[in-house]
Amino acid sequence: MDNGYYTSGEKEFLLKIAIKSLEKFLLSGEKFEPQTINKKLWEKRGVFVTLYLDHKLRGCMGTVEPVESLILSVRNNALLAALDPRFKPLKMDELKSIIIEISILSEPQKTDLNGINYGDGVLIKRGQNFATYLPSVWKQLNDKDKFLASLCEKAGLGIDAYHDPETDFFVYSAISFK
Repeated sequence: MDNGYYTSGEKEFLLKIAIKSLEKFLLSGEKFEPQTINKKLWEKRGVFVTLYLDHKLRGCMGTVEPVESLILSVRNNALLAALDPRFKPLKMDELKSIIIEISILSEPQKTDLNGINYGDGVLIKRGQNFATYLPSVWKQLNDKDKFLASLCEKAGLGIDAYHDPETDFFVYSAISFK
């Protein structure tokens, strides 16, 4: 899945789904039911929806694995991002200032520590613990050791758990747009 897989019109349509989903939920508490005959948008994809307010993170939710269709995943993760427990629930008066970013993920590929490169989305797993960072996180944590230590901490592991042979790594790419 390369960056040109989705047209600018398809990307715009997905952003409108996220906005309409948030509007309908905030106004009535109901779910927006997106419709399209575009088969690409019904393909199962891993998707994250990130909300920004005043250039700061306001919520982010998603799934790495392709568990549901792209348009339903965009809708559902937009709603979950609005309710991200790290923040107060999104309010209607914030909606006009929200920037929405959608990240459509490729299938995660198992790798080892040496197979992780700057710009990869990374999923780390050990036992029941797991966490992921989207490729864009490298902009804040551009040192590989700091990136992986922070990801381990996010997963509830020790910061050096990425050196443990029991730790599994998966990498993926993302098509992201706002």
